[in-house]
Amino acid sequence: MTHGIATRASPARDDYMPSQKIQRWIDLLAALLKRRFPASLEELTREVPGYAITVSKTALRRTFERDKDELRAFGIPIETVTGPDGDTAGYRLQPGHFYLPYLTLRSATGTTKPKKIDQYGYKTLSTLTFEPDELNAVVAAAGRVRQLGDPLLAEHADSALRKLAADLPVDAAAPPDNELVPPRAKPSPELLATLGQALQNRKRVTFAYHGMGDGVETRRTVEPFGMFFLNQHWYLAARAPGEDTVKNYRVNRITEPTVNSSRPGTHDYQIPGGFDLRTHARSRHAWELGTGDAIDARMHFRANSGAASAALRLGEPIPGHPQDRRFRVRRTDAFARWLLSFAGDIVPVSPRSLVDEFRGLVRETLAHHSVPPSLRPSASPPVRP
Repeated sequence: MTHGIATRASPARDDYMPSQKIQRWIDLLAALLKRRFPASLEELTREVPGYAITVSKTALRRTFERDKDELRAFGIPIETVTGPDGDTAGYRLQPGHFYLPYLTLRSATGTTKPKKIDQYGYKTLSTLTFEPDELNAVVAAAGRVRQLGDPLLAEHADSALRKLAADLPVDAAAPPDNELVPPRAKPSPELLATLGQALQNRKRVTFAYHGMGDGVETRRTVEPFGMFFLNQHWYLAARAPGEDTVKNYRVNRITEPTVNSSRPGTHDYQIPGGFDLRTHARSRHAWELGTGDAIDARMHFRANSGAASAALRLGEPIPGHPQDRRFRVRRTDAFARWLLSFAGDIVPVSPRSLVDEFRGLVRETLAHHSVPPSLRPSASPPVRP
């Protein structure tokens, strides 16, 4: 298992390079965090063994810049400090910008204390204190997000509340009889073991599957290609016998699995040599998950800046139409909601079913926001295209 992905058996390979980079990142962060003043690249080179073995200054600078950019992309605010003449004077990572504060709650009886303070240097971390009404507002907002009906947004909201619950009494702030953070259904060890056995022996497996969109239970027979962990869930990447498309099945929706017992010791299928589970699992978009047939959706971009610019890079270019992109979509409801967030900068062109779904969602959204707040119901129903 690497980076949350359980890969299929493959020829032996050298895993030293990824480990070397992670060790270099850890050494670089440690060297920056222990300093109160900026450090030059020369100083960092003496404390980061991964830099000391670099063959040339050019390679050292290239490696350091790549490490710095990648760490910044993860949200680590490494600063480049310049001198009076504008030249780079050093690099700095302030502990107050790196460590998250402890969360506390103020009440009539006092302020809660962090559950655990590390004895090796975290006692000086700052704290962020919530008023009771502020915590109630956060929990209520998470509940409203879950009411929208988007499973990906609901998972993100639940994940955020679980993180807050490490320091704050989130459960006490939930409205009565309304559990905002339900326990996440987890696949049983027996189920994972059965799927793992089928994958290892290249045997077909048959199971009952509860559909994500309609909740209907159907029987499926598939050829497992691998398993991966994505958005807090395990997925089985598999294809139906005789088909080429590899689909993703959420494991906690699988029940009653049985592995083909005929012809023991022989493979029922072969995984194509060009299939790479890591590449297949990189998709993190809600509209690409699911087991339905994918459709080709064509989008027209009315803007090339901001969020639309990032979305433009997600689609497949269409020759002769620089402002259009093609997307492979399995869940049109999730895709239409994603398009709505661009406020008209991206509009669907085809197929007609997606265009109609998007327009219907726009109409419902406009109708909802045209009603004065005083006339809106206290709990709005889920927005459903």
